[in-house]
Amino acid sequence: MNYQDLQIDWLKSFVAIVDAGSLSNASIIVHRSQSAVSMQLKKLESALDCTLLVRGSRQIELTVQGQTLLGYARRILDLHYEAQTAFHTEDMQGQLKLGVPDDYAAKYLTPVLKNFAPRFAGVEIELICEQSTSLIPRIENNDLDLALVSRDSVSRGVLLFHEPLVWVGSSQFEIWRRDPMPIAVYESSSLANKIAINTLALQGRRYKVVYHSSSLAGQIAAVESGLAVAVFTQCSVPQHLEILGKEQGLGPLEPMQVAVYRSKQSQQSKAVSYLHDLLIKTLRISPV
Repeated sequence: MNYQDLQIDWLKSFVAIVDAGSLSNASIIVHRSQSAVSMQLKKLESALDCTLLVRGSRQIELTVQGQTLLGYARRILDLHYEAQTAFHTEDMQGQLKLGVPDDYAAKYLTPVLKNFAPRFAGVEIELICEQSTSLIPRIENNDLDLALVSRDSVSRGVLLFHEPLVWVGSSQFEIWRRDPMPIAVYESSSLANKIAINTLALQGRRYKVVYHSSSLAGQIAAVESGLAVAVFTQCSVPQHLEILGKEQGLGPLEPMQVAVYRSKQSQQSKAVSYLHDLLIKTLRISPV
C-alpha cells in the first residue's frame, strides 16, 4: 500500500489548532491565513483518511484518531526542530528581551534558560520580572520579544499548562478565622484578584482588602506578618506558609492558564524563535 507523506506544515497547523483551540488563533501561531490552516488540516485528514478534529459545543475537540496523531506530531516536530537548530544556532548574536512574573521565574524559566544559554552564548538576555497584566501590553507594543504569562484570553499566545491557585495564610496568626476576612491583593486588573474575589462572593464569604502589593515578595510579607490571607500560584508558596482550603472555609480557585506570548516584531529573530519553541517543548503539557 502506498502511503501519502505527512508534510511538516500540515502537522504544524494541526498542533497549532489543538494548542490554540481554534483555526483563527492557530493562524496567528503559524503565520498563515485561516483558510490556509484549514486547507492544511484537510490535506492531513485526506492523507490519513480520517477525521482528526470536530467542532464541539464550546471549542474544537480531538477525535480518537486525532488523539493518536497528536503524540506522533509533537515528536516529529520536536525532532525536526532539533535537526534544524543543530546547524543554525551557534553563530547567533544580539539581544533578547524576556518577560516573566516573579512566581514563574524560578521553577519554570530556570531549566529552560539552562538549556538555551550554552547554545546561544552570543545572545544577551534581558529579563524583566513583572505581573502578566504589565507584560502582555509590552509584548503587544513590541517592547518585549517574549513573555511567560497568565493569559486572559484563549488568543493570548500558546497554552503551556494550568497552574493551580491556592489560598495561603500563616498558621501562627490564623487570620482566616476573622469576619470579614482580611485579604492581600495585587493590582486591581490582576486575574488572581478577580478569581479570588469571585470565589469569595460565590461562597458568601465576607472579606476586606487590607493590603496591596504588585510584587510576590510584598504578598509574602503580608501573609507572614499576619496582616492578611492571600492567593498565590501553587509553585510560589513558601514552605513555612500554610495552604488553606475547605477546613478553613475557603473554596477551590480556578487555575491560571500559563502561556508563552510572542511579539509580532520578533517573528524574524532566530534566537527568539528557538527560545519560544524551547519553552513550548519543555513546559507544555499535552491536553490529551
